[in-house]
Amino acid sequence: MCHGSWETPPSTFFDALKLGVVKTSSSGALLLMVTTASFAQQFRPEIPKTWDDAAVAALEVPLAYAPGSPVHVTSDYYYRMKPRAIFKSYPVYHPSRVPAGYWDWLRQQEPKEIFDPLLFASREDWIAAGEIVFDAATAYNGPILPEETLTSDWYQKTGMPLTRDGVMPFYRYVVRTKGKVELGTNSCATCHTRILADGSVLKGTQGNFPFDRSSAFRMRARFSVGQAQRFERSFFGAPWLDLKRFDTLSLEEIITAHEAIPPGVAARSRSDTASPVAIGDLIGIIDRKYLDRTGLVQHRGIGDLMRYSALAGGLDDLSSFNGFIPRGASRPAPESRERYTDEQLYALALYIYSLKPPKNPNPLDATAARGETIFKREGCGECHTPPLYTNNRLIPVSAFRVPDDHQGKYDIMPTSIDTDPSLTMRSRRGTGYYKVPSLRGVWYRGPFAHSGSVQTLEEWFDPARLRDDFLTSGWVGRNGRAVRGHEFGLKLSVADRKALIAFLKTL
Repeated sequence: MCHGSWETPPSTFFDALKLGVVKTSSSGALLLMVTTASFAQQFRPEIPKTWDDAAVAALEVPLAYAPGSPVHVTSDYYYRMKPRAIFKSYPVYHPSRVPAGYWDWLRQQEPKEIFDPLLFASREDWIAAGEIVFDAATAYNGPILPEETLTSDWYQKTGMPLTRDGVMPFYRYVVRTKGKVELGTNSCATCHTRILADGSVLKGTQGNFPFDRSSAFRMRARFSVGQAQRFERSFFGAPWLDLKRFDTLSLEEIITAHEAIPPGVAARSRSDTASPVAIGDLIGIIDRKYLDRTGLVQHRGIGDLMRYSALAGGLDDLSSFNGFIPRGASRPAPESRERYTDEQLYALALYIYSLKPPKNPNPLDATAARGETIFKREGCGECHTPPLYTNNRLIPVSAFRVPDDHQGKYDIMPTSIDTDPSLTMRSRRGTGYYKVPSLRGVWYRGPFAHSGSVQTLEEWFDPARLRDDFLTSGWVGRNGRAVRGHEFGLKLSVADRKALIAFLKTL
């Protein structure tokens, strides 16, 4: 087997015919000399300033507990942080599928930085570079250690999905110093990569990396009860809740709560193991007005997506929630932290905007066509309006009183669908609202509902889900097995439900 075949080559940033002559300096750096004619044809991006204080201040919908709404770091702090270097990375194989000599070969690789905006001439170059940012690690050798990926135990106990080639695409090996192989983690790809049933990989959608089962594995192997309690407090604490409650949890209670959360759902920062969040689908996000299940972040243009990406990349942990800073009593010196550059975030946003769904295998046959008629007859389009199959509005939960200044400022529906309010009323992601999700791509996504309470559309339209003895295959949670709310479609006949589901799977 050729060593070169182990690599996933980075996307090509330039075409020599378009850009002119590329030479290599004695230091190994690429020097680009662009001809006058090719320069005139170059794509000249207008890159927004990511951390603009005024834009950041208006980015998020206020929290249901308004005094707890975050105060993010200033522009001065942000741009004093160290720009993140992006290095070439390599596949992580299941132990039984590692090519002979692979690990020794990795140790022989030279570090290679692979993001250089000077080499991007076309929009396609920027999009290709954005995929590299999407795959790039923001943490190394944590929370999972490289040696754990070399044992079958981790894969078995977490239920880690693999590609047909035995690759685990959510993490990548990275060489930043020759001879030292690190495990790169916490990239956009970690959350938003999905391995389909046939072993193929779909990027940018609701991923199926088993986050919380991986966290539980790590806690069992390496955490004391005190470490686990501090982890929970920093990720899930909120100043309007009792922070001391974390100190009463046993290690087994913490681990068990994480193990109960299925792939496709995550107890991500600012949520809780008692109200985890179904991971979002980025395909088609260019048409979404609100980001996050709770409609937390407004999406008014590419700059907002860049800001949200910066927050999701770790900046959120430095925000102050009524004096509570997740990563400590005070913010560290900015020079000790890393950030994306504006160019990296711009490329990433262009890549996300370019994402397309896979070919849909579900035909619009007679059954699905009848389902479309039922969809229209039942008024589903009022919320899930074609062609986006969302009206891009926010729905308040019954326990939330909509503030007067929200009317006219945000896109709010004057109704409630009685879904579980825990996530949006108690957590640091809670706005008092849930956004109306798009139904596009439901055939390849799941689990569904804001906390991933059901795995399939068949479960979602099963009237038995309202009962306490319902055996959901999604996230069960601490409040029994009933999955309440959104009762639309539950009174249809069995044949009509089947037809409606068939139609939804064609979207």
